[in-house]
Amino acid sequence: MSLLDVNKMVAGYGLSQILFDVSLRVEQGQVVSLLGRNGMGKTTTLSTIAGLLEVRSGHVRINGSGINGFRPYEIAKLGVGVVPEGRQIFPNLTARENLIATAANRFNTDNPWTLERVLALFPKLEDRLDFMGNLLSGGEQQMLAIGRALMTNPKLLILDDATEGLAPQVRASIWQALRTLKDSGLGILLVDKHIDDLLPLVDQHNVMEKGRIVWSGTRDDWASQSEVVTKYFSI
Repeated sequence: MSLLDVNKMVAGYGLSQILFDVSLRVEQGQVVSLLGRNGMGKTTTLSTIAGLLEVRSGHVRINGSGINGFRPYEIAKLGVGVVPEGRQIFPNLTARENLIATAANRFNTDNPWTLERVLALFPKLEDRLDFMGNLLSGGEQQMLAIGRALMTNPKLLILDDATEGLAPQVRASIWQALRTLKDSGLGILLVDKHIDDLLPLVDQHNVMEKGRIVWSGTRDDWASQSEVVTKYFSI
């Protein structure tokens, strides 16, 4: 049973259909990418999985449970943590308050994510705990957004534009943190533009074009079919 199973998912905005029969899976401890040029449906896919958009047909299952029609908070309770595009931290709360506001251990997991454990993953946040969210740097805000999602103790972590706009050194810290999360058994579904950075981390790639998955494969498949894959990123 997959941690996340998306099968022939159709979704859109108003009368516009954006996604066409999107299918992908994430297993426990697996990192799965969703790649493609801007405007191809990546964020719409993540938003639909998270319950922000209605699944018009097809299905989405978390740990075997169908979530079609579920609201975002109901999906979160099933163990889905989201790091949205633009981070969307609470600007008028301190970093500490951002983290503890979402704290929960609904599955009574051993060694749950706590404030101390998040700070061990992102030591740079320790000296910034009493700063308002809007006073943090972009990199600190991204670390905070990831930490906030981890404080819900999710089984699946969804990241939209995981390292967008970050300096190379900060990006490296984020990638190292995601490797640590992968090793802990967390399933991760991510969107990112820095393909060279994510290739060593990702187990399964999915490339989108015009709302469809047009190529899927493992890390080895990517290496052997790189000429086929990279055409979807050219302008």
